[in-house]
Amino acid sequence: MHICMDWRSVKFDWNRARAFLVTAEEGSLSAASRALGQAQPTLGRQVSALEDELGVALFERNRRGLTLTPAGLELLEHVRRMGDAATRVSLAAAGQSQQIEGDICLTASDIYAAYLLPPIVAHIRRAHPGIRVEIRATNDLADLRRREADIAIRNARPDDPALIARKLRDDTARLYATPGYLATLPSPMTPETLKQAQFVGWDHGPSYREQLAGVGLELEADNFPLITADHVVQWQLVKQGLAIGIVPTALGDSDPTVQRVLPDAPPITFPIWLVAHRDLATSRRIRTVFGILAETLSKT
Repeated sequence: MHICMDWRSVKFDWNRARAFLVTAEEGSLSAASRALGQAQPTLGRQVSALEDELGVALFERNRRGLTLTPAGLELLEHVRRMGDAATRVSLAAAGQSQQIEGDICLTASDIYAAYLLPPIVAHIRRAHPGIRVEIRATNDLADLRRREADIAIRNARPDDPALIARKLRDDTARLYATPGYLATLPSPMTPETLKQAQFVGWDHGPSYREQLAGVGLELEADNFPLITADHVVQWQLVKQGLAIGIVPTALGDSDPTVQRVLPDAPPITFPIWLVAHRDLATSRRIRTVFGILAETLSKT
């Protein structure tokens, strides 16, 4: 039996509920405004209007920012489920679209976004000028379930059954430095002499050192006086002659201002995966861009 819902009892606006949800998850109105692409005062008015509609205070406002009230915490889970349902509706609708024109969001690491994607996007725009491309350059994994991006380039296979993934090829990276910096190190260049060298690190943890240990370099924390999680910044520090860094082989070999360090050493190898949400596979626009990316990246 179909149960009729009393729609008159629903007394709030979904857009206001979304403003509350994103503000709660992002932790502040300023962060939520960036996530939604809306002005912060507009977002604040939407949250206040929702509180008036529901007759409850959702946030405590103090000098430290916003803190969820007990009522806000209780309602958050309900609104979060609404957000998940809205995302599923959006995914299902996008998957049925047979139009090529429209928006598409691609996400990749900052180094791929800066050096690998631009010529491919140029090809996409020439072939399909009605497609508007947004690129999210981030080293964090975008949540494709929640439409943070439509297509992702990743270096690991996703384990989410809701995603479709295609391995394109293996990429490699090597150690690079300027000839001027290498001239300051003992000769001949060996893994042992490189213990006196300086490197650009990802973070303050041991993971980068462990990765280099896999190619025969046993280094200490003191070997990493420069730290940045941004791969493009790492690359620029290397090109300034400040230290040695890991760079994708195609990028490093194409730049005449640097050279391989230990050129006979085995490269660091990692896969390139192209990933999209399964519900988007039927979208003509997604299929078209996915196909162009797959073909081009498989050859690069």
